[in-house]
Amino acid sequence: MKTIAIVAGGNSSEYPVSVRSAQGVATALVGKYETYIITIRGRDWFWEDPKGRVFGIDKNDFSLALDDRRVRFDAAFIAIHGDPGENGLLQGYFDMTGIPYSSCDAFVSALTFNKQACKLYLNEYGIPMTGGLLLRKDQPYDADRILDQTGLPCFVKPNASGSSFGVTKVKEAGEFAAALESAFAEGPEVLVESFMKGVEVACGVVKTRQKKIIMPVTEIVPKKEFFDYEAKYSGGLSDEITPARMPDELTSRIQELSSEIYDILGCHGIVRVDFIVTDDGPQFLEINTIPGMTGESIIPRQAAVYGISQADLYSMVIEDLF
Repeated sequence: MKTIAIVAGGNSSEYPVSVRSAQGVATALVGKYETYIITIRGRDWFWEDPKGRVFGIDKNDFSLALDDRRVRFDAAFIAIHGDPGENGLLQGYFDMTGIPYSSCDAFVSALTFNKQACKLYLNEYGIPMTGGLLLRKDQPYDADRILDQTGLPCFVKPNASGSSFGVTKVKEAGEFAAALESAFAEGPEVLVESFMKGVEVACGVVKTRQKKIIMPVTEIVPKKEFFDYEAKYSGGLSDEITPARMPDELTSRIQELSSEIYDILGCHGIVRVDFIVTDDGPQFLEINTIPGMTGESIIPRQAAVYGISQADLYSMVIEDLF
């Protein structure tokens, strides 16, 4: 039986979501692999046993020293949303230590985690999307000029973050400064995007050497202003409808775009591509290369509708590493 490290935690606001994702993956893989949830928080890398005892990871080779033996991992299943699991840092470490891992490689992870860089890259391939303006912390900006370009309402969001932390829908010019402050609390770069009137949808994609799965499309209907952290992870604050209530032709277009984006970027493992469907059709919003795997997350629900168990889905990705 192969030994798999399910890597959780991280250094961002998404830490609690990551821990729950890792627990979901570990539960699904019971009996298929010997799994250890390895928590990373800053310089602390550890495994906690059922008795609450903590054992540290040797960062030289990513091995785990227990009382009576040393555990060496056959592969890592990355379940860290945000830094350092989704931005390429952990992938680079695993590349150097020779540990196969479940996600996109270091370059693709870094590119996709930077929302503006990813959009500029995909724009060269003709992927439909709205424009955005990038602001950097401590650099001067002209709020009136920015809002003239984007119009109101607009969205202000961290350029490198997930789970909608620090995202604000700005409806009036007077809200702009506070929105920037909230976004800059999550990182040094902020993206200001024009509001797109339409329906938010998401489509999961996973491709291996043996098989490819383009998931059913999920329609997201938040009961708040937009699909923020609370709407994502609190029951009753959003309706996530799978399959989406839309014509087959539109569903197929979203799936085709999701698959195309996966290939253009050179993704690996399970990703989720988000769009806003406007009167002009689906517009690319962002891609998540370490999507949530909690009970409330979209990918597990899409997998159920597609007809594949979480155990088989995660195993499919792990087995492709060998």
